[in-house]
Amino acid sequence: MPARDLPLLIDAARIAGRVATSFVGKTARRWDKPGDAGPVTEADLAVNDVLQTTLRLARPDYGWLSEETEDTTERLGKDRVFIIDPIDGTRSFVEGSHTWAHSLAVAEAGVVTAAVVFLPMRGKLYAAAKGEGATLNGEDMRTAQQPDLSQTTVLAAKPALMEHFWKSRSAPTFKRSYRPSLAYRLALVGQGRFDAMLTLRRSWEWDIAAGALIVTEAGGTCSDQTGRPLVFNNADPRLNGVVAGGVPAQAALIAALA
Repeated sequence: MPARDLPLLIDAARIAGRVATSFVGKTARRWDKPGDAGPVTEADLAVNDVLQTTLRLARPDYGWLSEETEDTTERLGKDRVFIIDPIDGTRSFVEGSHTWAHSLAVAEAGVVTAAVVFLPMRGKLYAAAKGEGATLNGEDMRTAQQPDLSQTTVLAAKPALMEHFWKSRSAPTFKRSYRPSLAYRLALVGQGRFDAMLTLRRSWEWDIAAGALIVTEAGGTCSDQTGRPLVFNNADPRLNGVVAGGVPAQAALIAALA
């Protein structure tokens, strides 16, 4: 099944890229979601519409979970579900940056089986199918295996360094970098460009699902901030943070967290 779903996700991601890039980020109509949930643009909704039409026509028996579709309990009764972020990094899209991404995944019984993270403005298409490895533009990729946490580069927002998150009351010594899209952060870890990533806030499944499979299929590991495996298609589609990386770096970060 993953092999059958992955080409569908790749084709859909490329369609999404054509739709999104037909808008000009800085001039696309935008507004703020209720409850301080962040910005949304007309491009987000247009991409969501085309993905929902394309994917659900192809797999009418799959459930649907997307940032830009009102959630219902219908998906909870499905064996398989699409987990979609039409544009991950909407603020970057609005600013005219090139670091936003389309994040598409299929989960079966809580486990992601096929995944794509596509950055149309950078021409980067990350893909993975369970048990079949991970690729960037069709080329195999592997996570870094840096064993010394002090030598790692970790993708993280500054709030993740706050002292109360760490056993020693301060973050370990590592080099911090940042990208606004969580899906892109995970994909970069899978590529081996960075050793690890972490986010210690409650994280929506649609930001994480595709990138998590890309990391693990590239030889890394991915868990919540307590080290527990990630499970998807939950009634409350939020995860207890995410820590991902090459096996040594990810284990070291988990061990250091309070």
